[in-house]
Amino acid sequence: MSPVAFVSTASSASESSFSDRMATLLARVECRRVDSEEGREAIFHLRYLAYLREGAISANPSGRFADAYDEADNAYIFGLYVDGELASSLRLHVASKEYQHSPSLGVFSDVLQPLLETGKVLIDSTRFVADERLSRLHRGLPYATLRICMLAAEYFGADHILAAVRAEHQAFYRRAFGHQLLCEPRPYPQLTKPISLMTVHFPSAAGRLYRRYPFFRSSVFEQRTLFEHRQRSAAQAGHKSADSKVAAQSRGAVRPSIKRENRRLAL
Repeated sequence: MSPVAFVSTASSASESSFSDRMATLLARVECRRVDSEEGREAIFHLRYLAYLREGAISANPSGRFADAYDEADNAYIFGLYVDGELASSLRLHVASKEYQHSPSLGVFSDVLQPLLETGKVLIDSTRFVADERLSRLHRGLPYATLRICMLAAEYFGADHILAAVRAEHQAFYRRAFGHQLLCEPRPYPQLTKPISLMTVHFPSAAGRLYRRYPFFRSSVFEQRTLFEHRQRSAAQAGHKSADSKVAAQSRGAVRPSIKRENRRLAL
């Protein structure tokens, strides 16, 4: 899902003003990794409303939109709350040679498999949705939400940040973050409209992005708060308790070395 509001940052002056506005917004935003069933159901309903509004899915009586990838061991579901109210959500999967499981890999395996085989770590961002009313009130909400990708790239030592987006949203990702097109739109499971695949090479782009968007910077503490392993209960996750060992191993497979992480933070 794509942002509903685009913010112009054409000049140095406007970039400075935009950063100031983002700092004000972020002071009101709480980013939470959502593991509880109640929290996830609220996000699944937000997804449903957003995708239905864009005509990407058909109406269903459950009023929720979820899939099996939500329960993957390498999945992280986030909610952004403005003044305590759920405003947007983003789902990330961390894919590596040791743990090759993510939504985009299922659709674009011919493009992504070679990257994984050479040892690359991929942050696969999907299910980006926003509340219609709050996104109009807070025009910087897309940037606040996608900031999570930067934190994940730092924490996991990622090589690429992927974005699975519709063709009409490519321009925003290219202009705002420097994403490049990897693959033209293809049919995507559960969606009525085809999805393209874009990427930004994080080691090359990080310095530029941090200079342009200083609010993208984060501390190791913030990264650990969002991404350190917190085992969900077997009942919550819908898995047998024996799966916990597999989950821990899969997350450990993509954790970067401290040396690599610190190098990224120095950019």
